[in-house]
Amino acid sequence: MLRAVLRWTSAVAVFGVLGSGVAYGIAAQERTDVPGLSTRNDGRWAYPKLVKPALPAGAALPYAADNPGMIHYADLEQLLLPAPAGSTPDPTLKGDRSRITADRFLQEFGADNRVSSMRQDLAQGGLRQIAARGWTMPDGTATRIYLVRFHSSGYQNAFTTLYFSNTGSAPRRLSDIEGESSLDEGYISGNGIPHVRHDVYVEAAPSGPVQVRHAYIAAGDIVALVVQSRKGSAAAVPFHQTTVLQEQLLG
Repeated sequence: MLRAVLRWTSAVAVFGVLGSGVAYGIAAQERTDVPGLSTRNDGRWAYPKLVKPALPAGAALPYAADNPGMIHYADLEQLLLPAPAGSTPDPTLKGDRSRITADRFLQEFGADNRVSSMRQDLAQGGLRQIAARGWTMPDGTATRIYLVRFHSSGYQNAFTTLYFSNTGSAPRRLSDIEGESSLDEGYISGNGIPHVRHDVYVEAAPSGPVQVRHAYIAAGDIVALVVQSRKGSAAAVPFHQTTVLQEQLLG
């Protein structure tokens, strides 16, 4: 199935398929408007200052004209959002250089009926590597971020089209989600970074004992999954902040 989508997408210019919005641009906003850079006590976490990773000598930027595959040449681990102050690392996501297996990534989708086909298409559809980072905050909020890198934006677009396309409600059911997840209307995209797209979801009430928020971010050769959960309810502010900052690193 993935090969058929790739044949179709090879005939068009691919700029990502997650269409509900685009990322914040740091340069386009006041400092207090950018999550993570404000000192206001509104529930935001204290993240380290973000720095774009260095590129190998001679490598093109991911969206440059001489990089038609929209490839991120920076080390994948360096594109992961660093953990905020006061967090405890997730011991299940501590592989060498933050690399994990496809099976570990697919654990996020629990008993979803497309896991088997996702596994097959990751094995045969241009996957290069997966990196992940996770942590838990003192209030019990758990965060996991996965960066799935393909050989080009075409492979990423094909996989994302099949499995993560926005249909008004979340296309996949993640672990711990007992009900339905709908688009998070409270997530404001702001001024956009070209070629970076997102779909952001929140588990609708009534949720189970754990509420889950999650987002898909498509950026060139990478699709990211951001998952945040907490017993009772998961606050919107730190989830939105985390998602925005991860978008900025991929932009």
